[in-house]
Amino acid sequence: MLSLRGFWGRYRRKILISLGVLGSGYFVYKLYESHSRRLSDLERQLDGARQVDELIKNQLHAHFENIQRISDTTTLPYAMHYLRSRISEDLDLSHLTEKLMQGKGHSSSLAVKEKLELWERLKILSFTRTAASLWSMTVLCLYVRVQVNILGRQLYVEIARDSENSEALDEIDSLGRHGQQDFLATADYLATYGINSLVMNMQSAAREVLKDKQLKEPFTAVQLRETMIQILQRFMNIGEPNYWISYVVPENVNDYKQQMAMSDTGFDDSSIIMDASKLEHLLFETRAVLSSPDFRNALEISLNKVVDVLTEDVGIHVGGTSSSGVPLAKLLPQITWLSLPLLDEPGSNKFVQSVRSLPEVELFYTLLYANMPLAS
Repeated sequence: MLSLRGFWGRYRRKILISLGVLGSGYFVYKLYESHSRRLSDLERQLDGARQVDELIKNQLHAHFENIQRISDTTTLPYAMHYLRSRISEDLDLSHLTEKLMQGKGHSSSLAVKEKLELWERLKILSFTRTAASLWSMTVLCLYVRVQVNILGRQLYVEIARDSENSEALDEIDSLGRHGQQDFLATADYLATYGINSLVMNMQSAAREVLKDKQLKEPFTAVQLRETMIQILQRFMNIGEPNYWISYVVPENVNDYKQQMAMSDTGFDDSSIIMDASKLEHLLFETRAVLSSPDFRNALEISLNKVVDVLTEDVGIHVGGTSSSGVPLAKLLPQITWLSLPLLDEPGSNKFVQSVRSLPEVELFYTLLYANMPLAS
């Protein structure tokens, strides 16, 4: 016992230090083990979050492509086809040309004054028809891309909010759930409800610009381009700023619901469009985009580009830009005919492709998607 006490007395300090070191080492080990476990749990959580994020991105990409596909293969072609039929019907010039042809060999059948009036009407309506087709095609082409970008942004916001809800992720393929189908269907609003006012104001613009253009005077490709640009500019500024948006976008969702219900069923059944509040929100964003200076700039650049392509086609018939031109009266049939290819099927329409390929237009949509305000 005495020897044990002596040993303890001699080595007590060293033993206590050793025990302290061992205890500290064990504590550090347990702390490290706990920290490692937390890191492993965090890595598993981060890996799970990355997987969810990747899933969301893949589903968003797939759904965005689905919307783009529907817009390109169904929405725009249908709207263009309907627009072409409406313009051809509302601006049918065959009755004017028939009267002029009938009176060509029989001078007594048409008085000079009547013949001049017919030619004047033909001049104004020929330019009206092509200018209306050009403007409508360009605006419609831009409009459907605005729709796709708005829907893509809306989907991003909604899915980001519901990222932990598996049911929400499973349902993003449903167009009807988000009111997207009804929104895409507004692409034919112009041809259905806005076309009459469009034609009336375009005719007014054409009449003002063409009032001093004589039918017998030579008309060059350069003059044609200048004339078409002037008609379009006058049309765009004929009313309040951005007044033309009402031709493209429904102003009142409830009225639009009733109009659509009546046209689809023949009786008032406004339940056909289910989510009016969602549609109203999408249309509100659309009007905000179309009234922005950036869209106005993209539209102006696009219109100028289409006029350039159209002028190149007509230049073949007037001998190019260096030619002294041909009498305007002889050019009217060609001007009238150009309204048809302007509204050809989008997939083979060089005017549509010329708009889509503009760098300024691509930049506009890139900035639109990136900077669009989040839904509240």
